Amino acid sequence: MAIAKVCGIETEYGIQVRGAESNPVAASSVLINAYVSGVLRQVGWDFNDEQPGNDARGFSFEHFFAPEVESQLVNTVLTNGARYYVDHAHPEVSTPECVNALEVVRFDRAAEEIIRASMLAARRLLNDGSEIVTYKNNSDGKGNSYGCHENYLVDRSTPFARIVSQITPHFVSRQVFCGAGKVGSELAGTSSTAVPYQISQRADFFEEEVGLETTLKRPIVNTRDEPHCDAQKYRRLHVIVGDANMSEVATYLKVGTTAIVLAMIEDDQIGTDLTLANPVSAIRQISHDPSLTRTVLLRDGRRLTALELQWSLFERARTYERSHGLACVGESIASDLMARWEAVLTGLGTDRASVAHWVDWVAKARLIEGFADRHGLSADDARLKALDLQYHDMRAERCLANRMGLEVLISHDDVRTAMTEPPQTTRAYFRGTCLQRWPDQIVAANWDSMVFDIGREPLRRVPMMEPLRGTAEHVAALFDQCATAAELLARLGS
Repeated sequence: MAIAKVCGIETEYGIQVRGAESNPVAASSVLINAYVSGVLRQVGWDFNDEQPGNDARGFSFEHFFAPEVESQLVNTVLTNGARYYVDHAHPEVSTPECVNALEVVRFDRAAEEIIRASMLAARRLLNDGSEIVTYKNNSDGKGNSYGCHENYLVDRSTPFARIVSQITPHFVSRQVFCGAGKVGSELAGTSSTAVPYQISQRADFFEEEVGLETTLKRPIVNTRDEPHCDAQKYRRLHVIVGDANMSEVATYLKVGTTAIVLAMIEDDQIGTDLTLANPVSAIRQISHDPSLTRTVLLRDGRRLTALELQWSLFERARTYERSHGLACVGESIASDLMARWEAVLTGLGTDRASVAHWVDWVAKARLIEGFADRHGLSADDARLKALDLQYHDMRAERCLANRMGLEVLISHDDVRTAMTEPPQTTRAYFRGTCLQRWPDQIVAANWDSMVFDIGREPLRRVPMMEPLRGTAEHVAALFDQCATAAELLARLGS
């Protein structure tokens, strides 16, 4: 049976400085430091176990790759178990480990509010009238893309070749409900006239079907083999093919449906008949066709639309639910997730306006088309791209997504709590609680370990190799019994 789909999201935010000269690395550092210095003692990231060059296909490029994150840049761990740092000149928030898609949405929303709080803190810090502004999007409009990455826990015994061949049709076609929408195209040789509007912000930037890179020659399936847990038992599938969503429902569907498809792959319940002839071409063809009528070629010679691919996956998921259940993606959300998956596909196929409150690219298309019609604008008018950008503006008063009637899944109170409190359902609870109680005695932290300095003995590393241990159920009573970090370490060592 498929293992629990522990999951999370990493979002790189676009950044610019208004009113002053600044490079994005410096601006990102100011942004993060302004927030962190006001809310907690900064605990650094532990790089000892970072291995970004390990490839799931069985080899390593460690000697050929520069470190993905320069250790001297701002890099900290928050009390909610998340990581907040500068990555490739962008501020990035990685959510803590979550047990289901709804929990991911909650901590992704918390990340947005952390970014907003950071902008306010930075504005108070800067005394020259300048302002740091961030955007939850994936492209700067000048040919540069930055990512919204997902991570999923997968059984190590599942052949990686099977994962690649069977997850690719989902990655290529799921954009119909989780694409963020984009005015124009940044694909070389493609004009705004040819592609006035497309479904995905990221589709133009993928050049390979499979590979290790995340910034150049981006692959649809990333092969990084860095599990951050017991490598004998688990694999962490690092997904770079998605858009950053403003819609909570889109994030929920993106993560939830992918977790279901991965569970089916683990239990070998999908088959290979949906294999695409050319996935790179297909992901662009689908993105460039908001009518959703264009077909893509399968390896067996058939042609299907993206909706037909998704309906086929949904029907297999329904069969899988009956035969295997969906406990691995969260018993509490499984029926709702399946119902929304079916509803969004139905709406996209019959009345697209009916899902504008769920699907970013549909909501944004209504915004763009309405503005263009009212003002008689051509497809290449710069004001449409400005409107596109403002949809993703993280300043609450400027964010157009906030005015589009997108459905809210997570209450304001739950979001505020998630900004400082970790999930109780994964090892993030142990990490976050330790940071809340004993920040001065924690030297560094990583996803799978924490390093303590209690003063009277050598540094002590506490491994956390099981993502589903260290939960509130496992260790809340232990924390209640320990007044100091030394007591905790003594009990853990006994």
